[in-house]
Amino acid sequence: MDLKRPRLGAALLLGYLAYLLTIGVVGCARRAPARLATVAQAKAQTSASCADCHAAIFAAWQGTDHALASRPVAAGDRAAFTATAAIEDGGSRFEVTWPADHPVMTQAGSGIQAVAPDFILGSKPLWQPVLPVGRGRWQPTDLAYDPAKHEWFNVFGQENRRPEEWGHWTNRGMNWNSMCAQCHLTGYQKHYDTAADSYQSTWVEHGVGCIQCHGPTAPGHGANAKPGANLVAKADRAKSQQTCLTCHARSEQLTGDFQPGDSFADHHRLALPVDATFYADGQQREEDFNGTSLRLSRMGHAGVSCLDCHDPHTTKTILPADNNQLCLQCHAAPGRVLPGGTRAVVIDPTAHSHHAAGSTGNSCVACHMPTTTYMQRAPRHDHGWLKPDPLLTKELGIPNACNRCHTDKSPEWADTAATNWYGAKLDSSQRARTRAVAAAQAAQPGAGAALLAVLQKEDIPAWRATLLELAVPYLERSPEILSVARTSLRAADPIERAAAVRLLSRQTGEQENLRPLLRDPVRLVRLDAELALSPSLASGSKERSELDAYLAVSLDQPAGRLRLGRDLANRGQLAEARKEMEIAAAWDAFSPAIHEELGFVLNEQGETLAAARQFLRAAELQPADSASAARAALAFAAAGQLASAESALRLAVARDASFDRAWYNLGLLFARTERLPEAIAALQKAEAINAAAIDYPYALATVLLRVNDRDAAQAAARRALAINPNYAPARAILNAR
Repeated sequence: MDLKRPRLGAALLLGYLAYLLTIGVVGCARRAPARLATVAQAKAQTSASCADCHAAIFAAWQGTDHALASRPVAAGDRAAFTATAAIEDGGSRFEVTWPADHPVMTQAGSGIQAVAPDFILGSKPLWQPVLPVGRGRWQPTDLAYDPAKHEWFNVFGQENRRPEEWGHWTNRGMNWNSMCAQCHLTGYQKHYDTAADSYQSTWVEHGVGCIQCHGPTAPGHGANAKPGANLVAKADRAKSQQTCLTCHARSEQLTGDFQPGDSFADHHRLALPVDATFYADGQQREEDFNGTSLRLSRMGHAGVSCLDCHDPHTTKTILPADNNQLCLQCHAAPGRVLPGGTRAVVIDPTAHSHHAAGSTGNSCVACHMPTTTYMQRAPRHDHGWLKPDPLLTKELGIPNACNRCHTDKSPEWADTAATNWYGAKLDSSQRARTRAVAAAQAAQPGAGAALLAVLQKEDIPAWRATLLELAVPYLERSPEILSVARTSLRAADPIERAAAVRLLSRQTGEQENLRPLLRDPVRLVRLDAELALSPSLASGSKERSELDAYLAVSLDQPAGRLRLGRDLANRGQLAEARKEMEIAAAWDAFSPAIHEELGFVLNEQGETLAAARQFLRAAELQPADSASAARAALAFAAAGQLASAESALRLAVARDASFDRAWYNLGLLFARTERLPEAIAALQKAEAINAAAIDYPYALATVLLRVNDRDAAQAAARRALAINPNYAPARAILNAR
């Protein structure tokens, strides 16, 4: 059997992102990065200290979701905590009392006994109590309060998450220090102690205050200014958007040290629609916070930014959306010239929508920004501005705005109506790209060619990055992708350059093409180049130091431990890598990726049976995945556990009957255990699925010889020689007497 020990690779696992309602930062930024000069200076610059000169803005900000993103528990919360003696939903239950000036919460079986919540996380449409649980940790409860309906509910619905799950409210997936505080506080610093697994977190003030968006100002700021003057220099809107994205985008932190005026890509890695986090057309599926959708959108590509629609101080739109005024500021005649230089298309909502004025179907945002409800009570508009396409609902199960409204109608009905109204306009690049992405996500054999075709036409950098990420498994079948990736190393947008680095890092012989990227002006790109070239980075070099600092950022989460483990393994430090991955597995026992990566390290250490068990656990955690089951089978076989290997291979082909390599290995196993008829049948299936693999007819020929069917064996050998006339083992079968 052909167990391979693949290089672990330099591509990053983006890991775990908070599902919590993150009320983020919107605002103008300074032209130059503004670092916290001293803690004392930052503490002196709370939002209240800005009020004297900026009274109108301060008044507009007070009471908003930004201002109330976090706050201490107050006397006004008493009614919520004392309406009943116990609150419960979705399998979670707390006993609640208010004995003095604060509430006390107790949950049987969780270790939470008579704990007083310190903070309230969020404001509307829901808020959560945050409990101190020791070692500097805080955890928001899974039971949240709806201030409009005056009721408690479970943010996970009826999932009934188990206490041992990473995402249970008591565990790291719901840790406030790591997952929430960065976007709910001003001037937050995590201060995680790796050795003690504890926190000494600090912050300037609760909520998203002035300096969180504008940065701390120099001493003496405003001393000679007139009241009401705009004292903080504004950058352009594209620069300001970098600050918004730090909380309004699903991303991975690279530094934990973003300051207003910085580049987002110097401190964050944007999540892309490479998996089920997003739908294949880019629509949000999970809690994705809008930023990725904006970067993927045609409007975002044209230069439309957050501040073109949103007032950062009131957190309201600058014009009403319900009567289309917000959208018509650009799309009314003659069409506004957008920041990127293009002119917005002129649209008459009634003619365009084929719905009566004032109806839901006449609303721009209802059709092009459909809402998804997160945490049971928080509806959020998609910011991709995609064309509703019922045909993709029929083909791929992707939701469309038409059927979100017309719930009593079928996708076929909606597709007929849309085709009658818009005709060929729907058969656009959006549809072709979605089909290619869906094919790649489903690992379909022809996906590489489809990705290449779309890549050659795509001009939006975030989509180009997505397509490059998805193309990695198809490099052998579509080698032209390598040429595209090499060109993308010189792309203007760092998100595309970084994706090209990650793709090329998976291909041997590309190191010299990647080395110049170690000097890229953007940290995201440099880090991916450093990861790819990590084994060659000199100890103490600025590249090694930058990479090590990044690897230390998220060591309080299993994804961070796994990332460090991968880098150690690539540097040959297998014992250290194993330790990090075992910590990750202990912290998140239900992550298939962690078990799989640990399996690779164990296999490299020669512990094939232990590796097989990790691969099998990964397979058990992914009921639809066949590759992990096959990987487990190969490791079991290498460890001499043939019965377990057979069981795993049978699982692989049961999950994917077209998995030719699994059928091939199953045939070899049957042959090895003298079940020759079963071996012949399995090898014939493998060859029928993939007639281009020379191994299959040759292996079949050897088994046919063992049952004395020389004619069939020679026919199989001829098929092998038709693939490669110089294949000596097959020639030997034909020449044998």
